[in-house]
Amino acid sequence: MLPSENRLRRREDFATAMRRGRRAGRPHLVVHLSGGDNPHPAEETLPPPRAGFVVSKAVGNAVVRNLVQRRLRHLLRDRLTRLPAGSLVVVRALPGAGDLAHERLARELDAALERLLGGVRP
Repeated sequence: MLPSENRLRRREDFATAMRRGRRAGRPHLVVHLSGGDNPHPAEETLPPPRAGFVVSKAVGNAVVRNLVQRRLRHLLRDRLTRLPAGSLVVVRALPGAGDLAHERLARELDAALERLLGGVRP
């Protein structure tokens, strides 16, 4: 489970991340990343990175969609430290994501994040 301060909840936040941010596509995932820029002076701190998930009915029935969402939430929770402060991340599962093994889903998420972050690891 993601901590509450790291969750995207509002429709506007999802729209901002998906429309204004960059995206990296993989065969079964699309990851949108927005923000992370620090236009504020150094003494002001940015909010922590926040993440949301979109798993449509095209992925499968309710059981499969919930399984995919739980897996993605667990995977992203372990990778929050790699994301810049103040960033918004939306992970969109594509059809076929429900058939993937946990390890393959992790590899696709890592590859998409690596592409968006430019290979920089803190």
